[in-house]
Amino acid sequence: MDSVRIDKWLWAARFFKTRALASKACDLGRIHCNEIQAKPAREVKTGDMLRIRNEGGEFHVEIQQLSEMRGPAAVAQTLYRETDASREARQRAAEERKAMQQFAPLPEHRPSKRDRRHIIRFRQDGRM
Repeated sequence: MDSVRIDKWLWAARFFKTRALASKACDLGRIHCNEIQAKPAREVKTGDMLRIRNEGGEFHVEIQQLSEMRGPAAVAQTLYRETDASREARQRAAEERKAMQQFAPLPEHRPSKRDRRHIIRFRQDGRM
């Protein structure tokens, strides 16, 4: 196998749960191959550099192997190599999200009916 469609490879490498989601991410401009926005039918080869944005963050990876079939996660991780800068940036972003939770903790309970009325009134005219 010399090349494979990018949406199939993204699905096989487990960046997306379905091939349809991988294809949609390409259409939305979240996938770049060698700094060029990729369409779902674009053919990728070993050695290509991809920039992938999904709910897990932004990944910069180099394709090591090609595959059209989705396999176990351990096998999927051998298909690519993530750059060190990408890994550090994702870890830094995760630490920032974790630190922000200290400043804005989640409420202890759901709003009561009275609380909801206050929220609705506040949103409508900006007063409590």
